[in-house]
Amino acid sequence: MAQVDRSIMPTPTQAKKINIKDSEVFTTANGITVVLSENHKLPRVSFDMNMGSDPRIEGSKAGLSDMAGSLIMSGTKNRTKDQLDQEIDFIGAYMGASKFSLSLSCLTKHMDKGLTLMSDVLLNANFPQSEFDRIKKQNSSGLMGTKSDAGSMARHATVKINFPNHPFGDVMTEESLNNISREDIVSYYQSNFTPNGSYLAVVGDITRQQVEEMVNKYFGSWTGGEVFKEVPNSGSFTKGNRVVFVKKPGAVQSVVYVTFPIDIRSGDKNQLNLTVLNEILGGGGFGTRLMQNLREDKAYTYGCYSSMNITGDGSWISAGGNFQNAVTDSAIEQILLEFQKITNEFITDEELNLTKTNMAGEFSRSLEPPQTIARFALNIIIDKLPKDYYQTYLQRLESVTKEDVLLMAQQYFTSKNCNIIVVGNEDVYEKLKPFDADGKIEVLDPFGNIMKDSKPADITSEQLIDNYVFALTGTTTKKDAAKKLKSIKNFERVYELKGDQIPFALKSTEIFVAPSTEGQKLEGQGMVFQKSFYNGKTGFSFNMQTGKTELTAEELVSKSKSNGIIPEMNFVKNGLTHELVGIENMNGSDYYVMKTIDGKNESYDYFNKATFMKEKTINITSRDGETMESTITYGDYKEVNGMKFAHTITQSVGPMVLSGIVTSMTVNGKIDMKIFE
Repeated sequence: MAQVDRSIMPTPTQAKKINIKDSEVFTTANGITVVLSENHKLPRVSFDMNMGSDPRIEGSKAGLSDMAGSLIMSGTKNRTKDQLDQEIDFIGAYMGASKFSLSLSCLTKHMDKGLTLMSDVLLNANFPQSEFDRIKKQNSSGLMGTKSDAGSMARHATVKINFPNHPFGDVMTEESLNNISREDIVSYYQSNFTPNGSYLAVVGDITRQQVEEMVNKYFGSWTGGEVFKEVPNSGSFTKGNRVVFVKKPGAVQSVVYVTFPIDIRSGDKNQLNLTVLNEILGGGGFGTRLMQNLREDKAYTYGCYSSMNITGDGSWISAGGNFQNAVTDSAIEQILLEFQKITNEFITDEELNLTKTNMAGEFSRSLEPPQTIARFALNIIIDKLPKDYYQTYLQRLESVTKEDVLLMAQQYFTSKNCNIIVVGNEDVYEKLKPFDADGKIEVLDPFGNIMKDSKPADITSEQLIDNYVFALTGTTTKKDAAKKLKSIKNFERVYELKGDQIPFALKSTEIFVAPSTEGQKLEGQGMVFQKSFYNGKTGFSFNMQTGKTELTAEELVSKSKSNGIIPEMNFVKNGLTHELVGIENMNGSDYYVMKTIDGKNESYDYFNKATFMKEKTINITSRDGETMESTITYGDYKEVNGMKFAHTITQSVGPMVLSGIVTSMTVNGKIDMKIFE
């Protein structure tokens, strides 16, 4: 037998046209375009209803459409949310909704029941006030977590800068959330969930005749007004590189996005060539240019990627990752260098061939789910693609050349007109100025809005602490405050804590016994999750994972520096480093910001300038090379035995947010110390 020379790469065969069965398409009398993809391998069927309206700018009510999407499944005129959930579960179905769609997946034998429930939601959603209040509170907790999540901050800044005066630039804030009413939700649903211009994709074990019967039976009576049609702008194209900074106090690494909008929409003839370009730059795993440069060569990061987002409403490019503070500026230099290189020189044959092979494999794997065929048919209709667009995909992919890729780079890419988004510590701020064409850096808040300039404090930190003590004790002199505090021998405060990630309420108990004993316990469902205790000399901490651990000498010193019924009163006496860094504006109010340093740990306390009450604390803890950030907000101060105590508290650590309400507050009562044994 002839021997194969394995040192020679086989010549690839020519890409063939794929035989993809055409979906059946028809339009109902009330304006629904139905796309059917039959697949009788499994006795399942799915119905995906997508609305036809273009997105609107929500402005002062940013987040309205997302809230509406969360509430669509909250009940109907015929069923409460619990009844709806139970009936869906009983037939083993899935039903979900978003701000622009409603979908159902079930066994074919339960199709009638499933469509009964789906049509009830579509025609009779009633948005109960109780569910509206619940989702609003849930969103409020989410916003709390956003303020400490660098990735969310960077994404908000990206859409705000790339797409001002555009639906993409709508980012929910506490202010916009408060502007949204239940009536707004109802109005949004009625104007956007209409049959005109909607698309229903049906996939699975069902025939054309059955589909026509079912659609007529369950959606034939659906009526509504005309859909909203307005093509959004293509984004804001900057002249010269523009640097945008979002401050994240104490961050040991920066999130960097180099980004800009591109003037292309889904279905454009250049979309495939641009996709090849992005895969080579940073979208295709460890072999990409960004990964090879910034990870493998420079060791600046674990990962540096690029993404190309092409939609019918606007498109943009982003590239970046997480970088240590010391190399933030160097990382930006290298990303811009890679942008420049790909617009000035041909890619290699190896890069092109490997990328096309990977993309061909991904496309082939995408054909396995039956839903893909219906999605292809929908894309052809919505994006006005050639009827054989997907049948000829591999042929068109194979025909992409180095010249095509360079042309795309030169037409759409830039290294000189980019928006450079950095979320990080103030330590990197000065290093960013050389990258801005004007040498000026715009500072945004966590939601992508212009941050008002910080102002220097008009009092000292000692004066701030005195005023805080006076506000809590209702006094005006240090002598009277000391007398009031001396009368408080102890207190016990009990919170009920709830969070979206926890299916049950938690109980948090805090105690203080003069002069320096303090304890905290977190429990729920008969279990103690966390517990801590300190008596001025010794102490311990406990959690379910590690058990009980005695406080180290370093931890005892730290405790002694910030101890007492009002710990701030002892900062000077105990030598705790603190400074009043200035006045910042949040949600329309000015706050004094006091920074405290305890070894490797930092905290930032926010005192309302008008009332002197402490309303927020950001704690940044460093341990074993890892940094953890937590945020606590305080509110609803009420007087108990002559002193004011916060009666609401919200704690967030990463995505975990717990909201607490005081259920019991006792001053100078009997403290059961056994709970801390």
